[in-house]
Amino acid sequence: MTNISPGALVISLDLELYWGMRDIISLENYEKNLQGVRQALPAILELFERYKIHATWATVGFLYYSDVKQLQRNLPQALPSYQQEELSPLKYIRNLDQEDNKQLHFCPDLIELIKQCPRQEIGTHTFSHYYCLEKGQTQTQFKADLNAAIKVAKKANIETKSLVFPRNQYNQNYLEELSQCGITSYRGNESSSIYNSEAGDGDRRRKRILRLIDAYINLTGQNCYSWSQLNSEYPLNIPASRFLRPYSAKLKYLDALRLRRITSGLKYAATRGLIYHLWWHPHNFGVNLPENLDFLEKILQSYQKLNTRHQMQSLSMGEIAELYTVIPKEVAQVPII
Repeated sequence: MTNISPGALVISLDLELYWGMRDIISLENYEKNLQGVRQALPAILELFERYKIHATWATVGFLYYSDVKQLQRNLPQALPSYQQEELSPLKYIRNLDQEDNKQLHFCPDLIELIKQCPRQEIGTHTFSHYYCLEKGQTQTQFKADLNAAIKVAKKANIETKSLVFPRNQYNQNYLEELSQCGITSYRGNESSSIYNSEAGDGDRRRKRILRLIDAYINLTGQNCYSWSQLNSEYPLNIPASRFLRPYSAKLKYLDALRLRRITSGLKYAATRGLIYHLWWHPHNFGVNLPENLDFLEKILQSYQKLNTRHQMQSLSMGEIAELYTVIPKEVAQVPII
């Protein structure tokens, strides 16, 4: 591989607006976060431009439309038949007013803004924020959903190469569908069992508590991995290393630990030629934007130093997949730490 260090920072963002929160929290209770995306997303792009960051924006297909009527005309015939009916967006779409809260559900303008920025990749977060492990849905329905996502992106002159499974519900059985649709990479989960995604409730509460602790104290290691540990088959699994938790006034006294947890992982990756994958949602920055941007900039400043000292590179998921085939064979196999 010419002029590229195997050490890499990968950043992916899940752009979903209310479609990713609809079955978790009421629109009224999350409205501020969603409204704030209109300020947060351009501000994030500005930081990325300043530090020359490559990123993947995994985008829900619904967001490409201007309003609910346009969306209704383009729904695939095979819709997800979840056993838990509230998981399906169909009833919600039918009851969504034409002019009500359009900016909380649709954002073709923001997608275009990302598209115009250098070094940014627009991937998919499926068409409908599809849950791949929930009971009742089928592989045929997933394929129809994925095809719809690729189709609407293509209309916007966007080629879809990377995917993030909604709720990180990774389904091994569906990887063949990704490959057939031209998807070359997806974001897998961290190696620790506390990051395994399950359908239904599972052991969610205990895992959430452990994940929260792990954001500040090293419970599960740095979750970095070598180029040679990436799956040799396409689509390529580019696992997450760390979720960038948003600012919390209640936990702000622990922010130094939260920052060190991430920057220590970055340094570990840079000095050993490993990959570090950071991710979050733009709506996480929808409130407390100055504090969240300041925290992100500190991470990017740490990356910038590692870029200078250790030639660490910033790469999108799609770029990782492209480069994987030309990584030198002699790159050492290093355990995920």
